[in-house]
Amino acid sequence: MANGEQKFEVPGFQAAGIAAGIKEDGKKDLALLYSEVPAKVSGVFTTNVFKAAPVLLDMERIKGGASRAIIINSGNANAATGDEGYQDAVKTARFCAGALQIDEAQVLVASTGVIGRKLPIDKVAGSVSRLVKGLSPGGIPEAAEAIMTTDRYPKMQFREGPVGGSECCICGIAKGAGMIEPNMATLLAFILTDADIDDQAMKRALREAADQSFNAISVDGCMSTNDTVLMLANGLAGNRKIRTSTRDYAVFTGMLTDAMTELAKSIVRDGEGATKLIEIVVEGAKTAGEAKAVAYQIARSNLVKTAFYGADPNWGRIISAVGAAGVPVNGNIVELTFDGLPLFRQGQGVASHLKELAEVMKKDEIKVMVKLGQGTKNFRIYSSDLTLDYVKINAHYTT
Repeated sequence: MANGEQKFEVPGFQAAGIAAGIKEDGKKDLALLYSEVPAKVSGVFTTNVFKAAPVLLDMERIKGGASRAIIINSGNANAATGDEGYQDAVKTARFCAGALQIDEAQVLVASTGVIGRKLPIDKVAGSVSRLVKGLSPGGIPEAAEAIMTTDRYPKMQFREGPVGGSECCICGIAKGAGMIEPNMATLLAFILTDADIDDQAMKRALREAADQSFNAISVDGCMSTNDTVLMLANGLAGNRKIRTSTRDYAVFTGMLTDAMTELAKSIVRDGEGATKLIEIVVEGAKTAGEAKAVAYQIARSNLVKTAFYGADPNWGRIISAVGAAGVPVNGNIVELTFDGLPLFRQGQGVASHLKELAEVMKKDEIKVMVKLGQGTKNFRIYSSDLTLDYVKINAHYTT
């Protein structure tokens, strides 16, 4: 079902988003996702050495395999805050558990915002009761709004379809606009589903979907301290239990990957100052790792990104990035196209299609295809252009 045709409701889940005063501008900054019954949980987290306090807490708690709630604040990352920050994350979960009257161990925490500042725990404590009272089945859009930082708009996706003999729902919300690069990007994402799924199948599905979505985007090449993707499955759909290596698993994972990919693309579209979504596809590599290396070399190039911002079809910058990726390639068989228009092949540029190319460069979504001609492995990544607004936003982020 297409985004926008749905009310973003998943059976057995409630959500809320309020302003707790963490943000100085008075916008919503505290969100809650709640399962009416114990739900299975799985997560994927940043690989940054300086993991934020909520990340450390969640990595430990999801080992229990079940959760009931996720409380999220924006406006403060609670990262690089030492043991006091960790205790503030624990307190946040404790306050939430008390208000919900559930086991504290089944409450997860996520934070996003400025690094290095103490979480205003008193504001959280004073707002949790109001947050819980605001819970409703239709509250997911409010939660999506409350987790935003420099995002220009909330990000939500909904999918529904037959899995294991029943209709299953998947709903995801995400935030992210800057410090976007795996593993993972600087993002928070939360996936809710009523599907009944085996523990191992759920972990594998989330990892596979993350690798094709949130781990395949780049805005500025910077990895955050707080990146978190959490998935809750309450099993209320009553479907045949999804297990790995089954058709049910393939169908469910396809739905999940589709929803998460659209969330990932919306993050890139909303990249700080971004005006264009660039899909970079590298085909014909000897290994998946080599395809990925070339794709990221292109996506990270500031020269490439600024050329797209200026609508300048400077294909030489892309060829240069391919050659700098540390992957042995034969320049005489490499081919490059923009939206199917050939720019480079047989070791030299293609001078035709100049009018069509000028029109392609004006588009807000452009597909770059690099064919290495060396094997069968491929990789796709979504990136954005680099604009003056990106510099302005990040030059004054804490001031």
